[in-house]
Amino acid sequence: MLETSARLLRLLSLFQARRDWTGGELAERLRVTTRTVRNDVERLRELGYPVEARPGVAGGYRLGAGAALPPLLLDDDEAVAVALGLRVAAGGGIAGIEETSLSALAKLQRILPARLRHRVESFGSHALPVPAHAPAVDPETLTTLALACRDHLALRFDYEAHSGTPSRRATEPYRLVHRRQRWYLFAWDLDRGDWRTFRADRIRPPGPPGPRFAPRPTPPDAEIASRVDSGAARGTWRYTARVVVDAPAEHVRARIPTPIAVEELADGRCAIEPGSDDPERLALYLGMLDADFEVVDAPELVAAVERIVARYQRAIGSAGPSAPIRPVRAGGG
Repeated sequence: MLETSARLLRLLSLFQARRDWTGGELAERLRVTTRTVRNDVERLRELGYPVEARPGVAGGYRLGAGAALPPLLLDDDEAVAVALGLRVAAGGGIAGIEETSLSALAKLQRILPARLRHRVESFGSHALPVPAHAPAVDPETLTTLALACRDHLALRFDYEAHSGTPSRRATEPYRLVHRRQRWYLFAWDLDRGDWRTFRADRIRPPGPPGPRFAPRPTPPDAEIASRVDSGAARGTWRYTARVVVDAPAEHVRARIPTPIAVEELADGRCAIEPGSDDPERLALYLGMLDADFEVVDAPELVAAVERIVARYQRAIGSAGPSAPIRPVRAGGG
């Protein structure tokens, strides 16, 4: 009886981890026969869990939506991760769920064992929250995107590009990625026939997910992260510029705090395309490269560099060298 109860808990945990299972997959995970799986499914139904069965060769089982929330089965690390995630959510980043996150966290902490509660409380007492400057994402939108990624459901939505241009997109969603305090959807764009990255806060509430699609081969996780970083660098900032640096690429990469593409050029030089919402901040950022550079076709950045140069010259006053500081070169194309 004890073995059966433990197996039922394990079966329920599997249903919560993934939506659809075949009888063979469950039998393999539980190390039992498919007949035992059928019997265990019936026991779960008798206990009130709405386990749905789908007939046919591609059929199987899934845990349906019931009248009551079934108990979540979490191991120690999962419980701590959920509690810490609720703490972060309570601080903002997803619009409208701060109070709900605090309520859920309070309930979770009451049932945590003392050893786990201590781990969560130590994080809360020693971690300094940093205010989020990124736009908050509607939680319903984020949930819809996550479910579409998990269950391979096609999704259409209205999207506003960084330039403000609206468009209607038809996608096959694959991953939600959190980078630089923002959420991004990595998806296959059906109209463009290529992978695309979409900022979640620019996705207008999508309609219900469409039909299931057959998953196509996806890039490795490292490549997906690189693609998201590249898209974020191009589409996040109000001001961008192409800058040619009189230094090797290795020198520049070692001094750039955030991921950015570095293009190798001849004569030991390289080119980068940094961005910022403030051209003066971008100018100060480039000053930390510790190398001469040339701004290519970015008049706002050139003007910001000239303002900073003039400010520093005034700061030096009569104590500095008599020769004026040479301003940054501004290229034409």
